[in-house]
Amino acid sequence: FVVGMLTFWFAQLGIIHHVDKNNPMEALLFGSLISAVDPVATLSIMGSPELQCDNLLYSLVFGESVLNDAVAIVLFKTFHKYYDPEGPEFNRSVIPHALFSFLSMTVLSILVGAILGLLVSYIYRHTTLSDFPKLEASLLFLFCYCCYATAEAIQLSGIMALFFNGIVLSHYNSYNLSNTAQVTTEQFFATLAVTMETIVFLYMGMCVFTGRFKNWDVFFAFMGLLFCLIGRAMNIFPISWIANCCRRRGENKISIKMQCVLWFAGLRGAIAFALSMNMPGPNSDSYATATLFICMFTTIVCGGFTEPMLSHFGMKSGAENDDNDGTFLGIDDLLVVESSFARRVSESIHEKYSRFWRNLDENYMKELFGGAQHQQSIGLSSRSYELGLADENSDDYE
Repeated sequence: FVVGMLTFWFAQLGIIHHVDKNNPMEALLFGSLISAVDPVATLSIMGSPELQCDNLLYSLVFGESVLNDAVAIVLFKTFHKYYDPEGPEFNRSVIPHALFSFLSMTVLSILVGAILGLLVSYIYRHTTLSDFPKLEASLLFLFCYCCYATAEAIQLSGIMALFFNGIVLSHYNSYNLSNTAQVTTEQFFATLAVTMETIVFLYMGMCVFTGRFKNWDVFFAFMGLLFCLIGRAMNIFPISWIANCCRRRGENKISIKMQCVLWFAGLRGAIAFALSMNMPGPNSDSYATATLFICMFTTIVCGGFTEPMLSHFGMKSGAENDDNDGTFLGIDDLLVVESSFARRVSESIHEKYSRFWRNLDENYMKELFGGAQHQQSIGLSSRSYELGLADENSDDYE
């Protein structure tokens, strides 16, 4: 929304050309597609064993990457449905309807993915498919495609449904597979992902020289890059401050240095460029070329300077981090005092619902759908160990 509204306001002021000045939905379409962060280069660098990146930083970047693309696609499809370049003038009542459609599509897509994931886990749990590794690996691939096709067939987001389907399968069904199928499916999907990513980036590189775009607005491309930096800063720093307010003091705090690295790691890539090729209206070429420039710049420049940024801010596991020794005060500590009330409320809610989910998951869900019985196995082993010690002590006493 930040990128989209900045683009629309600058177009109304006459600073940016080749942008619809009367209908903000076109600019919001651009904002939704350019928000698809693709930190593939960043994750590949952070995941290097030689670099020893901070675990919390890697988890934050990875968590953003796996969910951000799905949300961006759903938001783009929603705005695309309500935008008609040749239709009547823009009506402000369209935006609330578009947001409601976005939320409903997101929730329903999540439900479709989760339900189909539970169904697949139940089938694998209560059948003998594990005796046939080739069959169970092949069916797993077909079940994943079935989830995507089902969501798209009922006008939902196949990407969002497939994402949560994968979460459910990873939590439950991965333990129902045989060892051979586990290795096979992991390597197959990883190889397929790298191949598709390479093909898309190859297509992006070819478009630089072979793309027949009518409008190459260089100024709009640079302004779009600036809007992306502003929009990311307006999301990373406030949300990190809210997260820190709800965490215990000194426990997994997102330091100001880590927030700067997160802000710098906002690369745009394959998803953003693919969505830009579907931009409607007479200004589609301007948005496509601006997106292509932003993707190339962030991937080459930001991706190339990721390792020096990590070294400069001390975001390596082996490096000394001044944020954790209690002497360094970040900007968030200087500006705002931590809210003990917010922390108590968040801890109370987390403890209440996490206990409820653990009991439900361990006692009922994993019995039906499979999974690792961590708590039960640990509890039984510790209990048997205590009983064994008690028996030994009683025998010695006698």
